[in-house]
Amino acid sequence: MMMQQTLRNVIEFSGVGLHTGCEVSVRILPSCGDTGITFFRRDLPGSSAIRAVSSNVTSTSYATSLGSRGATVSTIEHLMAAFYGMGVDNAIVELNGPEVPIMDGSAAEFVGMVESAGLVTLSTPRRYMVIKKPIKVVEDDKYIFLMPSEEAGLSINYAIDFSHPFLAKQSFSRPFSKDVFRKELGSARTFGFLKDVEMLRANGLARGGSLENAIVISDTEILNEGGLRYPDEFVRHKVLDLMGDISLVGAPIMGKLIAYRSGHALNHKLAQEIWRKPGRWEFSDLSPVEDAVFAPSAALLEKMATI
Repeated sequence: MMMQQTLRNVIEFSGVGLHTGCEVSVRILPSCGDTGITFFRRDLPGSSAIRAVSSNVTSTSYATSLGSRGATVSTIEHLMAAFYGMGVDNAIVELNGPEVPIMDGSAAEFVGMVESAGLVTLSTPRRYMVIKKPIKVVEDDKYIFLMPSEEAGLSINYAIDFSHPFLAKQSFSRPFSKDVFRKELGSARTFGFLKDVEMLRANGLARGGSLENAIVISDTEILNEGGLRYPDEFVRHKVLDLMGDISLVGAPIMGKLIAYRSGHALNHKLAQEIWRKPGRWEFSDLSPVEDAVFAPSAALLEKMATI
């Protein structure tokens, strides 16, 4: 049986939001078992807590945003991926602005801060979502399949194929683990096309974007002086985004995840589809006793639908 974890020490940092361009300060505090990840907008006195669950997703346009009773927080996917990848089940994230800082465009700095803060094991068992029957979402030529697996844990097979010389066919296939996340996914940066920058900024987006926090691609070259961190950094970042988005189901997943060209919108649809199909998965605390695996109760499903 695996137990839930939270931070040992408080994390504090600040940075610029990718889309708003606002300087935002963040504090991440330890939290109790079964509380999950919760965001608080400290610049909005009296605002509600924003639980990091799929039912609170308000936008998937160029980032994932959460909201509750008028309070919103955007670009949460890299921080959520770091929590998921590093095994942080419970934490309180306080911000004084509308967006999680983009940092260097990856989850690497979040990973480093979690490692420096340390983790504490709680007395609450960790419940895994074990996939028993296939779950899929499809949109045009994009898709995500979530399949049962005979192996413990989560395995990932992700592929992209863009009409661009630098983003031709790339794929990433690994069993998912903390070590894989730290060494092979966490440092992969977000990316965008130079031709789209003016359009994005005209629509109030990418105001904090720069070569310091994103890979920028022209028709003929990668503009970042240092080039890429991995030859296939683009697909690795897409996996990182998927992990951050899928973490919003509220429990670590056990199964096979197969994706092709998915983005935030399709990732969110998968999270929704999982909760719409409760007969296709079961919760397990991985205890050896026979009754360790159980189906979600009607009360739990109702609660998740209204959070």
